[in-house]
Amino acid sequence: MPSKNFILLSLLLIFANSVEALPLDKIKLPQGFSIEMYAENIENARQMALGDNGTVFVGSRKAGNVYALIDSNNDFKAESKIIVASNLFMPSGLAFHDGSLYVAEVDKIWRYPNIEKTLPQIPTPELVYSKLPNISHHGWKFITFGPDGKLYIPVGAPCNICESELPFASILKLDLETKQTVIVAKGVRNSVGFDFHPQTGELWFTDNGRDMMGDNLPDDELNRVTQPGQHFGFPYIHNTNIADPEYRNVQIANLNTPPVLTLGAHVAALGMMFYQGQQFPESYQNTILIAQHGSWNRSNKVGYRLMLVVLDNNQVKSYKPFATGWLQGEESWGRPVDIMMLDDGSILVSDDFADAIYRISYDKS
Repeated sequence: MPSKNFILLSLLLIFANSVEALPLDKIKLPQGFSIEMYAENIENARQMALGDNGTVFVGSRKAGNVYALIDSNNDFKAESKIIVASNLFMPSGLAFHDGSLYVAEVDKIWRYPNIEKTLPQIPTPELVYSKLPNISHHGWKFITFGPDGKLYIPVGAPCNICESELPFASILKLDLETKQTVIVAKGVRNSVGFDFHPQTGELWFTDNGRDMMGDNLPDDELNRVTQPGQHFGFPYIHNTNIADPEYRNVQIANLNTPPVLTLGAHVAALGMMFYQGQQFPESYQNTILIAQHGSWNRSNKVGYRLMLVVLDNNQVKSYKPFATGWLQGEESWGRPVDIMMLDDGSILVSDDFADAIYRISYDKS
Protein backbone atom coordinates (compact mmCIF):
# COMPACT_ATOMS: atom_id res chain seq x y z
CA MET A 1 0.00 0.00 0.00
CA PRO A 2 1.14 3.59 -0.52
CA SER A 3 2.56 5.18 2.60
CA LYS A 4 0.10 6.85 4.92
CA ASN A 5 2.52 9.75 5.11
CA PHE A 6 1.00 11.17 1.95
CA ILE A 7 -2.08 12.15 3.99
CA LEU A 8 0.12 14.74 5.69
CA LEU A 9 0.03 17.16 2.81
CA SER A 10 2.33 20.09 2.28
CA LEU A 11 0.99 23.05 0.37
CA LEU A 12 4.23 24.80 -0.48
CA LEU A 13 5.17 27.91 -2.37
CA ILE A 14 7.31 26.44 -5.12
CA PHE A 15 9.34 29.46 -6.03
CA ALA A 16 10.01 30.88 -2.58
CA ASN A 17 12.69 28.38 -1.68
CA SER A 18 14.54 28.27 -4.97
CA VAL A 19 18.27 28.12 -4.18
CA GLU A 20 19.55 29.30 -7.53
CA ALA A 21 17.79 30.26 -10.74
CA LEU A 22 18.23 27.77 -13.56
CA PRO A 23 20.02 29.16 -16.66
CA LEU A 24 17.03 29.18 -19.00
CA ASP A 25 18.77 31.79 -21.12
CA LYS A 26 21.00 28.98 -22.40
CA ILE A 27 18.06 27.13 -23.99
CA LYS A 28 17.92 27.64 -27.75
CA LEU A 29 14.53 27.42 -29.46
CA PRO A 30 13.17 28.21 -32.94
CA GLN A 31 12.21 31.83 -33.58
CA GLY A 32 9.03 32.89 -31.81
CA PHE A 33 9.30 30.27 -29.04
CA SER A 34 10.18 30.99 -25.42
CA ILE A 35 10.78 28.94 -22.27
CA GLU A 36 9.96 29.81 -18.66
CA MET A 37 9.65 28.06 -15.32
CA TYR A 38 6.32 26.43 -14.53
CA ALA A 39 7.46 24.86 -11.25
CA GLU A 40 10.70 24.38 -9.31
CA ASN A 41 11.74 22.05 -6.50
CA ILE A 42 9.78 19.11 -7.93
CA GLU A 43 12.15 16.39 -6.80
CA ASN A 44 13.07 13.97 -9.60
CA ALA A 45 10.16 15.04 -11.86
CA ARG A 46 9.23 12.33 -14.39
CA GLN A 47 5.95 11.66 -16.25
CA MET A 48 3.18 14.26 -16.13
CA ALA A 49 -0.60 13.98 -16.43
CA LEU A 50 -3.11 16.80 -16.85
CA GLY A 51 -6.32 16.80 -14.84
CA ASP A 52 -9.66 17.97 -16.22
CA ASN A 53 -9.47 21.10 -14.06
CA GLY A 54 -5.89 21.93 -15.00
CA THR A 55 -4.03 20.20 -12.16
CA VAL A 56 -0.61 18.99 -13.31
CA PHE A 57 0.25 15.67 -11.71
CA VAL A 58 3.91 14.60 -11.69
CA GLY A 59 5.51 11.26 -10.88
CA SER A 60 9.07 10.57 -9.77
CA ARG A 61 11.46 7.67 -9.79
CA LYS A 62 14.18 8.03 -7.15
CA ALA A 63 12.14 10.35 -4.94
CA GLY A 64 9.21 7.93 -4.66
CA ASN A 65 6.72 10.80 -4.67
CA VAL A 66 3.66 11.84 -6.66
CA TYR A 67 2.88 15.55 -6.83
CA ALA A 68 -0.09 17.72 -7.74
CA LEU A 69 0.78 21.21 -9.02
CA ILE A 70 -1.87 23.89 -8.96
CA ASP A 71 -1.86 27.11 -10.98
CA SER A 72 -4.67 28.87 -9.15
CA ASN A 73 -4.49 32.22 -10.97
CA ASN A 74 -3.90 30.85 -14.50
CA ASP A 75 -0.59 32.63 -14.99
CA PHE A 76 1.16 29.42 -16.14
CA LYS A 77 3.17 29.18 -12.94
CA ALA A 78 2.25 26.66 -10.26
CA GLU A 79 1.68 28.41 -6.95
CA SER A 80 1.30 25.31 -4.83
CA LYS A 81 2.55 21.74 -4.64
CA ILE A 82 0.65 18.94 -2.94
CA ILE A 83 2.38 15.66 -2.16
CA VAL A 84 -0.21 13.10 -3.23
CA ALA A 85 1.85 10.06 -2.24
CA SER A 86 5.33 9.26 -0.92
CA ASN A 87 7.60 6.28 -0.35
CA LEU A 88 6.28 4.44 -3.40
CA PHE A 89 8.28 1.98 -5.53
CA MET A 90 9.51 4.19 -8.39
CA PRO A 91 6.14 5.84 -9.20
CA SER A 92 7.39 7.31 -12.46
CA GLY A 93 4.30 6.74 -14.60
CA LEU A 94 1.01 8.64 -14.35
CA ALA A 95 -2.21 8.87 -16.35
CA PHE A 96 -5.43 10.80 -15.83
CA HIS A 97 -8.67 9.19 -17.02
CA ASP A 98 -12.37 9.79 -16.30
CA GLY A 99 -11.63 12.02 -13.32
CA SER A 100 -9.16 9.65 -11.68
CA LEU A 101 -5.39 9.66 -11.37
CA TYR A 102 -3.59 6.39 -12.15
CA VAL A 103 -0.14 5.85 -10.64
CA ALA A 104 2.24 3.11 -11.78
CA GLU A 105 4.71 1.66 -9.33
CA VAL A 106 7.13 -0.95 -10.65
CA ASP A 107 4.74 -3.79 -9.79
CA LYS A 108 1.34 -2.16 -9.17
CA ILE A 109 -1.16 0.27 -10.64
CA TRP A 110 -3.16 2.49 -8.25
CA ARG A 111 -6.17 4.70 -8.86
CA TYR A 112 -7.01 7.89 -6.95
CA PRO A 113 -10.72 8.42 -7.76
CA ASN A 114 -12.13 11.91 -8.36
CA ILE A 115 -8.91 13.39 -7.02
CA GLU A 116 -9.39 16.94 -8.32
CA LYS A 117 -12.74 17.18 -6.52
CA THR A 118 -11.18 16.31 -3.16
CA LEU A 119 -7.87 18.21 -3.25
CA PRO A 120 -6.19 19.19 -1.02
CA GLN A 121 -7.57 16.07 0.66
CA ILE A 122 -6.25 12.89 -0.97
CA PRO A 123 -8.77 10.14 -1.78
CA THR A 124 -8.04 6.62 -0.57
CA PRO A 125 -6.14 4.88 -3.38
CA GLU A 126 -7.61 1.77 -5.00
CA LEU A 127 -5.40 -1.09 -6.16
CA VAL A 128 -6.14 -1.60 -9.86
CA TYR A 129 -3.56 -4.23 -10.85
CA SER A 130 -0.81 -6.07 -8.94
CA LYS A 131 0.57 -8.68 -11.34
CA LEU A 132 3.47 -6.72 -12.84
CA PRO A 133 7.04 -7.97 -12.20
CA ASN A 134 8.68 -6.39 -9.14
CA ILE A 135 12.19 -6.12 -10.64
CA SER A 136 13.45 -2.54 -10.56
CA HIS A 137 15.92 -2.76 -13.48
CA HIS A 138 14.02 -0.91 -16.24
CA GLY A 139 10.98 -1.44 -14.05
CA TRP A 140 9.81 2.17 -13.81
CA LYS A 141 6.85 2.89 -16.04
CA PHE A 142 5.37 5.31 -18.55
CA ILE A 143 1.62 4.76 -18.83
CA THR A 144 -1.22 6.23 -20.86
CA PHE A 145 -4.74 5.41 -21.99
CA GLY A 146 -5.25 4.54 -25.64
CA PRO A 147 -8.12 5.44 -27.97
CA ASP A 148 -9.60 2.05 -27.05
CA GLY A 149 -9.88 3.02 -23.38
CA LYS A 150 -7.26 0.47 -22.32
CA LEU A 151 -4.27 1.34 -20.14
CA TYR A 152 -0.95 0.83 -21.95
CA ILE A 153 1.97 -0.28 -19.76
CA PRO A 154 5.59 -1.06 -20.74
CA VAL A 155 7.57 -3.76 -18.96
CA GLY A 156 11.27 -3.17 -19.57
CA ALA A 157 13.92 -5.86 -19.89
CA PRO A 158 15.38 -6.77 -16.45
CA CYS A 159 18.94 -6.25 -17.73
CA ASN A 160 21.15 -4.40 -20.16
CA ILE A 161 21.01 -7.34 -22.56
CA CYS A 162 19.48 -10.77 -21.89
CA GLU A 163 16.83 -13.24 -22.91
CA SER A 164 13.73 -13.03 -20.73
CA GLU A 165 10.21 -14.35 -20.64
CA LEU A 166 7.13 -12.24 -21.30
CA PRO A 167 5.90 -9.84 -20.11
CA PHE A 168 9.49 -8.53 -19.90
CA ALA A 169 10.69 -6.49 -22.89
CA SER A 170 7.16 -5.70 -24.04
CA ILE A 171 4.34 -3.19 -24.07
CA LEU A 172 1.02 -4.51 -22.87
CA LYS A 173 -2.47 -3.12 -22.50
CA LEU A 174 -4.70 -3.65 -19.50
CA ASP A 175 -8.48 -3.87 -19.55
CA LEU A 176 -9.49 -2.21 -16.30
CA GLU A 177 -12.81 -4.06 -16.16
CA THR A 178 -11.64 -7.62 -16.76
CA LYS A 179 -8.05 -7.16 -15.48
CA GLN A 180 -6.88 -9.04 -18.58
CA THR A 181 -3.71 -7.98 -20.40
CA VAL A 182 -2.74 -8.28 -24.07
CA ILE A 183 0.79 -8.00 -25.45
CA VAL A 184 0.87 -5.11 -27.93
CA ALA A 185 4.58 -5.18 -28.81
CA LYS A 186 7.44 -7.62 -28.08
CA GLY A 187 11.20 -7.26 -28.25
CA VAL A 188 11.08 -3.78 -26.71
CA ARG A 189 14.08 -3.24 -24.45
CA ASN A 190 12.89 -0.21 -22.48
CA SER A 191 10.21 2.17 -23.65
CA VAL A 192 9.61 5.19 -21.43
CA GLY A 193 7.48 7.17 -23.83
CA PHE A 194 4.71 6.61 -26.35
CA ASP A 195 1.72 8.26 -27.96
CA PHE A 196 -1.04 7.46 -30.45
CA HIS A 197 -1.11 8.88 -33.96
CA PRO A 198 -3.93 11.45 -34.03
CA GLN A 199 -5.20 10.25 -37.42
CA THR A 200 -4.51 6.50 -37.53
CA GLY A 201 -4.67 5.71 -33.81
CA GLU A 202 -1.50 3.62 -34.13
CA LEU A 203 0.88 3.36 -31.18
CA TRP A 204 4.29 5.02 -31.68
CA PHE A 205 6.97 4.58 -29.03
CA THR A 206 10.59 5.36 -28.18
CA ASP A 207 12.92 2.52 -27.19
CA ASN A 208 16.34 2.76 -25.54
CA GLY A 209 19.11 0.73 -27.21
CA ARG A 210 21.44 -1.52 -25.25
CA ASP A 211 24.67 -0.34 -23.64
CA MET A 212 28.26 -1.61 -23.90
CA MET A 213 28.51 -1.84 -27.70
CA GLY A 214 30.61 1.30 -27.99
CA ASP A 215 29.89 4.99 -28.36
CA ASN A 216 27.90 4.76 -31.58
CA LEU A 217 25.94 1.49 -31.43
CA PRO A 218 23.10 0.83 -31.31
CA ASP A 219 20.76 3.78 -31.83
CA ASP A 220 17.72 4.48 -29.74
CA GLU A 221 14.59 4.01 -31.82
CA LEU A 222 11.26 5.54 -32.76
CA ASN A 223 8.88 2.68 -33.56
CA ARG A 224 5.38 2.26 -34.89
CA VAL A 225 3.01 -0.62 -34.13
CA THR A 226 1.02 -1.62 -37.20
CA GLN A 227 0.00 -5.12 -36.07
CA PRO A 228 -0.76 -6.35 -32.53
CA GLY A 229 2.07 -8.39 -31.07
CA GLN A 230 4.78 -7.21 -33.47
CA HIS A 231 8.38 -8.03 -32.51
CA PHE A 232 10.94 -5.22 -32.43
CA GLY A 233 14.11 -7.28 -32.26
CA PHE A 234 15.46 -7.19 -28.71
CA PRO A 235 17.73 -8.85 -27.68
CA TYR A 236 18.78 -10.37 -31.02
CA ILE A 237 18.63 -7.53 -33.53
CA HIS A 238 19.09 -3.81 -32.93
CA ASN A 239 17.79 -1.09 -35.24
CA THR A 240 17.35 -2.55 -38.74
CA ASN A 241 20.03 -5.22 -39.02
CA ILE A 242 22.65 -4.96 -36.24
CA ALA A 243 23.08 -8.45 -34.81
CA ASP A 244 23.73 -8.60 -31.08
CA PRO A 245 27.23 -9.97 -30.31
CA GLU A 246 26.00 -11.99 -27.31
CA TYR A 247 22.56 -13.31 -28.20
CA ARG A 248 21.56 -15.02 -31.44
CA ASN A 249 18.23 -16.42 -32.56
CA VAL A 250 17.83 -16.24 -36.32
CA GLN A 251 14.19 -17.26 -36.28
CA ILE A 252 13.12 -14.49 -33.92
CA ALA A 253 15.57 -12.01 -35.46
CA ASN A 254 13.78 -12.46 -38.78
CA LEU A 255 10.62 -11.15 -37.11
CA ASN A 256 12.29 -7.82 -36.35
CA THR A 257 10.22 -4.75 -37.21
CA PRO A 258 12.67 -2.02 -38.29
CA PRO A 259 12.34 1.36 -36.57
CA VAL A 260 10.63 4.27 -38.25
CA LEU A 261 13.65 6.37 -37.25
CA THR A 262 16.97 5.81 -35.50
CA LEU A 263 17.52 8.57 -32.94
CA GLY A 264 21.22 8.31 -32.12
CA ALA A 265 23.15 6.04 -29.78
CA HIS A 266 22.83 6.61 -26.03
CA VAL A 267 20.65 9.73 -26.35
CA ALA A 268 18.14 8.09 -23.93
CA ALA A 269 14.95 8.97 -25.80
CA LEU A 270 12.12 9.06 -23.26
CA GLY A 271 8.82 10.95 -23.47
CA MET A 272 7.30 11.65 -26.87
CA MET A 273 4.15 13.44 -28.00
CA PHE A 274 2.25 14.16 -31.19
CA TYR A 275 1.63 17.90 -31.12
CA GLN A 276 -2.08 18.61 -31.65
CA GLY A 277 -2.45 22.09 -30.20
CA GLN A 278 -3.39 25.34 -31.89
CA GLN A 279 -0.74 27.63 -30.39
CA PHE A 280 2.32 26.51 -32.38
CA PRO A 281 2.57 27.30 -36.11
CA GLU A 282 0.51 25.12 -38.45
CA SER A 283 3.66 23.31 -39.60
CA TYR A 284 3.94 21.72 -36.14
CA GLN A 285 0.54 20.03 -36.35
CA ASN A 286 0.92 16.24 -35.86
CA THR A 287 4.71 16.47 -35.60
CA ILE A 288 6.47 14.45 -32.89
CA LEU A 289 8.41 15.99 -30.02
CA ILE A 290 10.86 13.67 -28.23
CA ALA A 291 12.63 14.30 -24.92
CA GLN A 292 16.20 12.99 -24.89
CA HIS A 293 17.35 12.45 -21.32
CA GLY A 294 21.01 12.25 -22.30
CA SER A 295 23.84 9.73 -22.25
CA TRP A 296 25.49 8.33 -19.13
CA ASN A 297 28.15 5.94 -20.51
CA ARG A 298 29.50 7.58 -23.64
CA SER A 299 32.94 9.15 -24.19
CA ASN A 300 31.28 12.41 -25.22
CA LYS A 301 27.83 13.26 -23.95
CA VAL A 302 24.87 13.37 -26.34
CA GLY A 303 21.16 14.07 -25.95
CA TYR A 304 19.96 16.46 -23.22
CA ARG A 305 17.51 18.13 -25.62
CA LEU A 306 14.11 18.05 -27.31
CA MET A 307 13.96 16.78 -30.88
CA LEU A 308 11.33 17.39 -33.56
CA VAL A 309 10.23 14.73 -36.07
CA VAL A 310 8.24 15.90 -39.09
CA LEU A 311 6.18 13.26 -40.89
CA ASP A 312 4.73 13.04 -44.38
CA ASN A 313 2.18 10.21 -44.74
CA ASN A 314 3.77 8.36 -41.82
CA GLN A 315 7.22 8.68 -43.37
CA VAL A 316 9.90 10.73 -41.64
CA LYS A 317 10.52 13.95 -43.53
CA SER A 318 12.98 15.53 -41.09
CA TYR A 319 14.55 15.04 -37.67
CA LYS A 320 16.11 18.06 -36.01
CA PRO A 321 16.68 19.76 -32.66
CA PHE A 322 13.81 21.77 -31.19
CA ALA A 323 15.22 22.81 -27.80
CA THR A 324 18.89 22.57 -26.82
CA GLY A 325 21.14 24.01 -24.12
CA TRP A 326 20.79 21.68 -21.15
CA LEU A 327 24.20 20.33 -22.19
CA GLN A 328 27.05 22.85 -22.21
CA GLY A 329 30.20 21.21 -23.53
CA GLU A 330 30.51 18.10 -21.36
CA GLU A 331 28.57 19.61 -18.46
CA SER A 332 24.81 19.20 -18.17
CA TRP A 333 22.54 21.17 -15.86
CA GLY A 334 19.27 19.51 -16.84
CA ARG A 335 17.84 16.28 -18.33
CA PRO A 336 14.44 16.42 -20.09
CA VAL A 337 12.13 13.48 -19.35
CA ASP A 338 8.54 14.01 -20.46
CA ILE A 339 6.49 16.36 -22.66
CA MET A 340 2.84 17.25 -22.11
CA MET A 341 0.53 19.76 -23.79
CA LEU A 342 -1.56 22.24 -21.80
CA ASP A 343 -5.03 23.29 -22.91
CA ASP A 344 -3.74 26.52 -24.45
CA GLY A 345 -1.40 24.59 -26.79
CA SER A 346 1.82 25.34 -24.93
CA ILE A 347 3.86 22.39 -23.65
CA LEU A 348 5.37 21.41 -20.33
CA VAL A 349 8.71 19.60 -20.07
CA SER A 350 9.77 17.75 -16.92
CA ASP A 351 13.40 17.56 -15.78
CA ASP A 352 14.40 14.98 -13.16
CA PHE A 353 17.93 16.35 -12.78
CA ALA A 354 17.08 20.03 -12.26
CA ASP A 355 13.88 19.09 -10.36
CA ALA A 356 11.89 21.40 -12.59
CA ILE A 357 8.92 21.75 -14.94
CA TYR A 358 9.37 24.15 -17.87
CA ARG A 359 6.74 25.73 -20.10
CA ILE A 360 7.49 26.33 -23.78
CA SER A 361 5.12 28.65 -25.65
CA TYR A 362 4.88 30.38 -29.01
CA ASP A 363 4.14 34.07 -29.53
CA LYS A 364 2.09 34.43 -32.73
CA SER A 365 2.89 38.13 -32.92
